[in-house]
Amino acid sequence: MSSIFDKPYDPKEHEENIYRTWEESGFFDPDKLPPPTAGQAPNRKKPFTIIMPPPNANGHLHAGHTLFITLEDIMIRFERMRGKKALWVPGADHAGFETQIVYERELEKQGRSRFGMDHKKLYEEILAFTLENKKYMEADVRAMGASCDWSREKFTLDEDIIRETQRTFKQMFDDGLVYRGSRIINWCPKHQTSLSDVETEFSEQSDPFYFIKYGPFIIATARPETKFGDKYVVIHPKDERYKEYTDGQKLEVEWINGKITATVIKDEAIDMAFGTGVMTITPWHDAIDFEIAERHGLEKEQIIDWRGKLLPIAGEFAGMKIKEARPKIVEKLKEKGLLVKIDENYKHNVRACYKCENTIEPQIKEQWFVKMKPLAKLAIDAVEAEKIKFIPENYKKIFLYWMENTIDWNISRQIVWGIKIPAWFHKPKCAPIPGREKEIEKCENIKISADEPRCEHCNAKYIQDPDTFDTWFSSGQWPYLVLGYPDNPDFKAYFPTDIMETGHDLIFRWVPRMVIFGLYRTKNIPFHTVYLHGLVNDAKGKKMSKSKGNVINPLELSKKYGTDALRIGLIVGNTPGTDLALSEDRIRGYKNFANKIWNAARFVLINTGGIELSKKPALQAYDQQLIDELNLFIKDMTSDMENFKYYLAAEKIYHYFWHTFADKIIEEAKNRLKTNNDEAVKISTKWAVLEIFATSLQLLHPFMPFITEKIWQELSGNDIRKANRNLLMVEEWPQ
Repeated sequence: MSSIFDKPYDPKEHEENIYRTWEESGFFDPDKLPPPTAGQAPNRKKPFTIIMPPPNANGHLHAGHTLFITLEDIMIRFERMRGKKALWVPGADHAGFETQIVYERELEKQGRSRFGMDHKKLYEEILAFTLENKKYMEADVRAMGASCDWSREKFTLDEDIIRETQRTFKQMFDDGLVYRGSRIINWCPKHQTSLSDVETEFSEQSDPFYFIKYGPFIIATARPETKFGDKYVVIHPKDERYKEYTDGQKLEVEWINGKITATVIKDEAIDMAFGTGVMTITPWHDAIDFEIAERHGLEKEQIIDWRGKLLPIAGEFAGMKIKEARPKIVEKLKEKGLLVKIDENYKHNVRACYKCENTIEPQIKEQWFVKMKPLAKLAIDAVEAEKIKFIPENYKKIFLYWMENTIDWNISRQIVWGIKIPAWFHKPKCAPIPGREKEIEKCENIKISADEPRCEHCNAKYIQDPDTFDTWFSSGQWPYLVLGYPDNPDFKAYFPTDIMETGHDLIFRWVPRMVIFGLYRTKNIPFHTVYLHGLVNDAKGKKMSKSKGNVINPLELSKKYGTDALRIGLIVGNTPGTDLALSEDRIRGYKNFANKIWNAARFVLINTGGIELSKKPALQAYDQQLIDELNLFIKDMTSDMENFKYYLAAEKIYHYFWHTFADKIIEEAKNRLKTNNDEAVKISTKWAVLEIFATSLQLLHPFMPFITEKIWQELSGNDIRKANRNLLMVEEWPQ
């Protein structure tokens, strides 16, 4: 009699059909799960909820996505098998700034640019592009075996998400937690938008450090191109070296483009041990200088324009880009006798745009800011009260550090693709309504509204803020928004969620914002546990980069060796918070493991016909010992799963199946069945082998769902479990 086990296991032949069977069963929806078995019954009313970090909808998945999908699917399958109402909500992220950059590259190929395009048309083009690419992303998620509830899938630009995001902004405005002000922001000259601190990256670089004569002082700077407007020299009030100079004292000094009048400012922000202990300030282009200027009410003047070129204040250097102008400015300082010396190897951290790697230019711009300190306190109090657990535990300290040292958050972005900030500005000139001329004084300069407001005191219209929200503003609200806050029954049933599984690099980006918004809007924590995985690097442990040519496409490995091999290869030995070196050899090795499982299934199918696991025979001492050892193993592995030690559980079941079951138990069973004519011994041997194999499939299922499900379906005709629903994904976790 022929069998599918007569030929080697081919993942491509089975995976798509198996996933279709799962999806069509409806069991991804916790409200449609079958009646529980006896072992599942105590848990069935308990929800277990994971909100999927929504992958960018602008293309295929990358290595980091495949890791988090695998981890979260392991969690959800484990809890579903234990009988809980396991809900995993999938989503897709419009990924504002990142997606717009991707589309800008498409425009460049067409010889077009977003600058000068009609905003509405550009938005519609990016939307069409995103929705098309969203299909590829979703197909990739399915290909990874994700047992998420697609009926509840959400997109970050769904109408209800936009509406609630804007409502949060209005509530924060009314509560005085957001304000509009002119402050230093991080400006990307290439992409012409501001970025938050978490969207910029620091890199250490060596630059010349210039010591320049400024009247009676020597100042030092790595950026002489910003110094044209420097007319304040700042000294620490306790610096004895400069006690002869008084606060507010005026000095006439020779400077880059001629004589200027400088003012002495005494401020404790100065580091007396750095350089000469004296500095001039450029309030428009440096955050520390800006704060000093704010404290003392000093003037601020822009030196570098929004495109990264020098303004007319630079005189003969106006219109030049910084890199072009810097050596020429230094040469002029030298000619004027103002250049004292140059330190050629000054190491310092420089901010860069995290997408284009261009140097960030601090600029003063009127933007919307969130007051972070009162919100951060909510998060600090919740974490210190141990309402949220971090895995690994040391990330609790990192989280608290960022919350305790937070600064106000710029949420305005000068891009088209995203959720519009629902702010409207009153037109400058008022045309009074006849007979109500005095009411003009009541005109509100700013209105917060999703729809266009009208001024009830004059005939002026309001102009909508052209900016969009920083993506983190909407994604920070994701855990409760996707569950239909505030009125959807899902919110009441599944919030707070159980676990937020995401990359460790988001501990200061996304995680704090989710905690803050959850506490602010819902008065509750958004999740009980934060599980942080590491980055997926290349085989040598180097960060993957297209420029380095070391990018590994995990989905190609999946097609080559099977999804199960990729999944368990991503998990074994992969401790939370630790980066993983991914190699093809590693995945190839787990393809061999899949083959081992398949070959074992062939032996079990051939040799255990007629055995019913529900009818346990009198076991021989040897077989009873095997079952006792199996029960100890189940207890040990279950403990690992309950304590989020998936990396250990995966390694243990791998070794148990290969080295204990396949290499020892099966080989011993072959000998016993071949050499022993005692029917009771044979039945005992067959039952024990089938019991151990069936249990192993259940234990392996969260890690390797496709092959275990296929084998389970093939063996279910042997009455592998009396209560089976012919789907391993809803079977009971072994007791």
